[in-house]
Amino acid sequence: MPMKKLCSLLLCAILPCVAAHAADIRDTACRTTAECQAEADRLRGISAKDATSARAKAHDQFYWLGRINMATTVMAVEEGVVRRELARPIAEGVAHSIAQAEQPGGKRPTDVLQIEKIISDKAGPEATLIHAGRSRQDMLATVRAMRLRDEVLDTAGALLTVREGLLETASRHVETFIPAYTNGVQAQPITYAHYLLAFADSFARDSQRIRDFYPRLNLSPMGTAVLANSAWPLNRNRLAELLGFDRLVTNSYDAGQIITYDVPIEAAGIAGSMAIRVGAMMADVHTQYHQTRPWLLLGTGSTYTSSAMPQKQNPGVVMSARSKASDVIAAAQWVTLRAHNVAPGMVDYKNAWESPRTFVLTVEMLNQFASVLKALQVDPKRALEELDADWTTSSDLADTLQRVNQLPFRVGHHFASDVVTHAKANNLNSVEFPYAQAVQFYTAALAKFGIAPSAFPLDEKAFRATLSAENMVRTRVGIGGPQPAEVRRTLGLARDTLAADKAWLDERNVKLVEAQAKLNQAFRKLTSD
Repeated sequence: MPMKKLCSLLLCAILPCVAAHAADIRDTACRTTAECQAEADRLRGISAKDATSARAKAHDQFYWLGRINMATTVMAVEEGVVRRELARPIAEGVAHSIAQAEQPGGKRPTDVLQIEKIISDKAGPEATLIHAGRSRQDMLATVRAMRLRDEVLDTAGALLTVREGLLETASRHVETFIPAYTNGVQAQPITYAHYLLAFADSFARDSQRIRDFYPRLNLSPMGTAVLANSAWPLNRNRLAELLGFDRLVTNSYDAGQIITYDVPIEAAGIAGSMAIRVGAMMADVHTQYHQTRPWLLLGTGSTYTSSAMPQKQNPGVVMSARSKASDVIAAAQWVTLRAHNVAPGMVDYKNAWESPRTFVLTVEMLNQFASVLKALQVDPKRALEELDADWTTSSDLADTLQRVNQLPFRVGHHFASDVVTHAKANNLNSVEFPYAQAVQFYTAALAKFGIAPSAFPLDEKAFRATLSAENMVRTRVGIGGPQPAEVRRTLGLARDTLAADKAWLDERNVKLVEAQAKLNQAFRKLTSD
C-alpha cells in the first residue's frame, strides 16, 4: 500500500475524518513561477488586482481626458465657441491623440497640456480653442468623478454576486438547525438560512446605500473652469449629457474644490461598512476551525495543508477574505484622513481613494467572500449534536410555561435556571435530563415565589419536545423568525430585492453605454462634415 494512503488511513483511525480534504500545494502541475504563484494564491484565497474591472482599467486618466476633449469639441462647435469650419481639423486632431496611443510607440500621457500638444501638432494651434473656459481643475475633477463612478458601479456588481451567493446557500439550509451565539456563547437555535439571510439583508442595505448615493456621485463638474466659471457660453448640461452624468454640480467652487471632500468619503464609508460585516462573518466561519468536530467546513480544494502537521486543513480563503476586509477598512479611513485639516483647493484629498486602492480592495474582498460562500459545507447532523450538547432551548421552558399555564416568566426562568445548573453539574444534556427531577425543581420554584403548589403542566413528552432545538425553531411565530415557513417567505422577499437592485445596476450601465454612443455619434459627425 502506498505510504501516503497508509498515513491517511492511520490519521482517520485516530482523528475525526471529514468529507473535505486540504489541497497539497506540492501536487501542483505549475510550470512557471507565475503559474506556481497563482496556484498558491488560489489555495490561500489571495487576490490582487490593479483595477476593479477590465472596464475600469481601460478607463484610465488618458481615456477620460480623451472623452472630455471629444465632448468639449462637440459642445464648442454647437455653441459657436469654435467656428464650424474649424470643427473637422480640430476633431481630427482630437481623434489622432486618442488613436496614436494604440499604435506601437504611442503615448498615453496623463497631463492635459501634454495631450493638447499631441492634438495641436496634428491640427495646428487652432486646436487649442477647445480649451476655452476649461482648466485642469474642472477637467481633472471630472476625470475623478468618472473614475470613481466606474469603481462604485463595479463594487455594486461584486456586492450583488455576494448577495446572490448568500441567498443560494440559504435556500439549501432552510431546515438546517444550528446554534447561534451571543457574547461568544451558544445562545439559541436558529436555522443556517436564517443566519445567512441576516447578512443578506445587511448587504442589501449596502446596495440601497449605493443607490441612494449614486445621484450625489454622478454629478458633472465639467465647464466650471478653475472655480469661478468663465466668460465663454459653455453648455454644461450638454457636456454632462455626453459624459454620462445625470445632473450638474451647480456651484462652480463646489465642483472642483468641495465635492471632492464629501463624495469620496461617503463612498469609502460604504466600503468600510461592508468590510466590517465581511470580517464578522469570516470570523464566525473561522471559529468553527477551532473545533475538533466542526459543523461548518470548506469544501475540497478550498483549504491547504500544513507543511509540518498532517492533520491541519488551513482555511486560506477565509483568512484572506478577513484580512482583505481589514485592508478595506484601513483604505476607507485613509480617504477621511487625507481630507482632514486640509484647506480647500489642495490636491491632498481630491483622489484620496486611488492611492490606497480603496475600491479595488473592496471588489477583491467581495470576490473572495463569494468564493468562501461557494466552498461552505454544512453538516446538519453535527450542528444538531452541538445544539443538543448544550441547553440552548432552556429559555423556551420559561416561555412555554407562561404560554401553557400563565406562569409568571420570572418563575419559569428560575425553574429553567435550576434545571440547567443541575444538568451542567452532572454532565447531563437535554435528552438525558430526568423528568422526575424537573418536576421537583418546578415545585421548588413555585414555593420560592410564594405560588400555590400545582402539578407540573408538561408531561414528559411535552417536556422533551420543549427542549428540542428543532421544535423550538419550528414553533416560532414572529415576523422575521427562524421558522422554516417564515424563512422561505423572507428568502422570497430578498430575491425580489436582489432582482430590483440588479435591474438598477443594469440601467446605470446601459445609460453610460448610451452616453458613450451619443458622444461617438456627435463627434463622428464633426469629422464627416
